[in-house]
Amino acid sequence: MDGGQHIPSRESVAYVIDPRFPGGTSSAVARELRAIAAIRARVAVYAVSSAMFKGREVAPVLEEALDDLGLTLAWDPPVVAADRVILHNPAFLKFDTRFAPRIIARDLYVVTHENFLRPTRGEAFDVAACLALIDRASLARRKILAPISVGNRDTVGSWLSTAGDTAPWTVLPADWFNICNFDLQPPNPRRADRRGRHSRPGYEKFPPLAQMDASFPPHAETNLILGADSFLTDRSGRPYWRMVPFAGMTVQRFFDEIDFHVYFTAPTWRESFGRVLAEALAAGKVVISDPTTASTFGGGVIPAVPADVDAVVAHFLHHPKRYLAQVTQGQRILERFSADRFRVFFEQLSELGAIT
Repeated sequence: MDGGQHIPSRESVAYVIDPRFPGGTSSAVARELRAIAAIRARVAVYAVSSAMFKGREVAPVLEEALDDLGLTLAWDPPVVAADRVILHNPAFLKFDTRFAPRIIARDLYVVTHENFLRPTRGEAFDVAACLALIDRASLARRKILAPISVGNRDTVGSWLSTAGDTAPWTVLPADWFNICNFDLQPPNPRRADRRGRHSRPGYEKFPPLAQMDASFPPHAETNLILGADSFLTDRSGRPYWRMVPFAGMTVQRFFDEIDFHVYFTAPTWRESFGRVLAEALAAGKVVISDPTTASTFGGGVIPAVPADVDAVVAHFLHHPKRYLAQVTQGQRILERFSADRFRVFFEQLSELGAIT
């Protein structure tokens, strides 16, 4: 593909982020910047000091990408002006009452990394307040919300349908997906009932204890919980769980010790994309999650509830060829989230209409 096919060589692109996000947002932006490095456009990255975080410690994965690409992070600029301005994760403004930079753009894209609604259909944060701060600070021909997945899009659309006056905002019809260009690993030829899950240790990341019991029972050969800080603190874990604090082992070592990645969250919270599931697919594992989170990856992730996990694991252990086919299917679906596909999507943004 000829980089810059759809972007004029002098077009400017400005990223606006709070670079202190410790998880998925920073990882997604880092991979995005690397992916578009070959596109003939002038790229600048601006940092906003929101009230969500303290200090100026940039997420390591993002700092590394900026260094590798020779990009300078400009903190709290009075004005951000570019042909395209891309603001990642408006939820970083949920504790703020003002948004200092003035944005001037032809097109302003607000990438909605966090779901607007919870599974209970209540607001996940004060969406209207965050968007109003951005709207009042910006002058743009188009102001566009960019969902990152099928489930995330559903929450954005549902919120818009009941939010009242949302006139400035339209919705991008194509998903602004996370890039998942991980190295693919073959499945373990000697797989067994070795289960695990990893995430940061927030309480919203874990289901109720009864559901953890169903997902990680005593008869499993391995129950490896990476990010088990809360269980270690309040001693609510089980003796047959191997509990490791967040960052207590490498992700690669974690995947080396499991064959099934089982991932459920609190009933009041859902992943908006599920990057951890993509990592597990790339590592050659059968992945099990709730139907909404699984929908991002089509048939690559098994949709289930915790009570189904034993049956799912038993099915794939009794049918080794189906295990292999499931892993192959999951890794093939990851091709939808490649860096090359993102570059094509990015180059064609100006040709994508928006849903009013």
